[in-house]
Amino acid sequence: MVGSENTIPKSFALKQNFPNPFNPGTQIVFHLPKRSHVKLTVYNMAGQLVATIVNQVMEPGVKQINFNASSLPSGVYFYRIQASEYSDTRKMVLLK
Repeated sequence: MVGSENTIPKSFALKQNFPNPFNPGTQIVFHLPKRSHVKLTVYNMAGQLVATIVNQVMEPGVKQINFNASSLPSGVYFYRIQASEYSDTRKMVLLK
């Protein structure tokens, strides 16, 4: 995980992963305007949880998380963030 504690965003945000499509690694960026318990999870098309990337209290800032999906098959996945009162979900494509 890489984070920039010097830049405090004004609001929560979940950015689109990059690159997308990806193989096998991609970067997920999110913004935390305040100290929050963050849960970042990945689900397959059937709605099954396939990975928990983050599940911890984090300080405010712009956060960059590297996700390695080498153990997952090709397909469409959804990554979801829950932090304080904020939640959002985005789609990513793993092409092997």
